[in-house]
Amino acid sequence: MTRVFSGIQPTGHLTLGNYLGAMRRWAEADQYRADSLFCVVDLHALTMDHDPARVRRLSRQTATLLLAAGLDPDVCTVFLQSHVDEHTRLSYLLECVASDGEMRRMIQYKEKAAKERERGGSVRLSLLTYPVLMAADILAYGADEVPVGEDQAQHVELTRDLAVRFNQRYGHTFVVPRATLPPVGARVMNLQEPTRKMGKSDDSGAGVVYLLDEPDVVRKKVLRAVTDSGREVVYDREERPGVANLLDVLAACTGGNPESLADVYDSYGSLKKDTAEAVVEVLRPLQARHRELCADPAYVEGVLRDGAEKARAVARPTVDTAYRAIGLLPPVAEPSLSAAG
Repeated sequence: MTRVFSGIQPTGHLTLGNYLGAMRRWAEADQYRADSLFCVVDLHALTMDHDPARVRRLSRQTATLLLAAGLDPDVCTVFLQSHVDEHTRLSYLLECVASDGEMRRMIQYKEKAAKERERGGSVRLSLLTYPVLMAADILAYGADEVPVGEDQAQHVELTRDLAVRFNQRYGHTFVVPRATLPPVGARVMNLQEPTRKMGKSDDSGAGVVYLLDEPDVVRKKVLRAVTDSGREVVYDREERPGVANLLDVLAACTGGNPESLADVYDSYGSLKKDTAEAVVEVLRPLQARHRELCADPAYVEGVLRDGAEKARAVARPTVDTAYRAIGLLPPVAEPSLSAAG
């Protein structure tokens, strides 16, 4: 059976883009068609300046929202990265296979490091090496597929390179995974800057619909979305990115086609109104389930505990094999009572 691994960082409140672009597909398709593991990659949230209490709070909220979106712990594995030691155990071995040049060529490292320097901050070493930890996240589980957005495709390519290199040097150890990109229609851009994706760590939330936004807040954000010059509703991502983004969101929420939906509307106002209501309706059951789960924290804790145990059982044999393959002695077992007697 195909194995799928995907993770999401608790670096901000989850957005409509996270849901339409990834979480909904995980819940409706991936968990049923494959042996699927979904991980809150909380260690990755430490690569930038952060508030420890906020990371803990967002980690719990992210896990709860994954369950609210429809991930079923009886069908798939949901867990926190930091609860499974195999991630960090394998990460160091892969650092011993990766090169400094590979790390510094990562586009996200260049962009995030530049922003940090502009702020006058220091760039943490973990920001440079986190693609190796991401590779460890994937390779530890023998994943065949990694559903990612276009911005993470380069990291999956690095993962493939490290797996092949390790296998060639030390013997076949890892499955070489492939990235699976989401459908183009699921791409959601910032409502105020429609050439930029809707990110959960945006400084301003004016163009971002968060999954826990109240319905009136959702409506206000969508109705204030930036559109384009002219009045004709046309689906053209290059020339009319604002309108195209609204059509993409409406299509993703209703199961329609953005090009066909463009023919239905003769004004931006009616398009915005229908898009706002469609988003509210999509989020309504998720928010209701989230309230139920928040009222039962012991259930969520149990899911994460059991998920970590299942994940550990999958990852440990592969990581132990990698340790032996690279030349490390296995730990000496304690002598049994019968042998000692």
